[in-house]
Amino acid sequence: MEAKAIAKYVRMSPMKVGIVLDLIRDKNVNEAFAILKYTPKRAAVVVEKVLKSAVANAENNLNLDINTLFVAEAYACQGPVLKRFQPHAQGRAFRILKRTSHITLVVKERA
Repeated sequence: MEAKAIAKYVRMSPMKVGIVLDLIRDKNVNEAFAILKYTPKRAAVVVEKVLKSAVANAENNLNLDINTLFVAEAYACQGPVLKRFQPHAQGRAFRILKRTSHITLVVKERA
């Protein structure tokens, strides 16, 4: 049994979110919450929110025990890219890519 939560169109680069996701992958849920609480990255706040949602889905929809849950899968896929332009010297335009990401967390019961 597995529960899943997805946050879509998060205004953060998937590479930056991936650094935080690597910290909690294959960890118990309680340990993952502790790690996220003390991680000084902006992505940690969003990932914690998604993890809370996945745990709530597991508890309410599938009647799983919170104490036996662990983060089975954690990944960030690239969402649509917002393309912007910034003026540069001599009338040139400099392109800025504002990346978005879709964060997916899957929690399972440890056997």
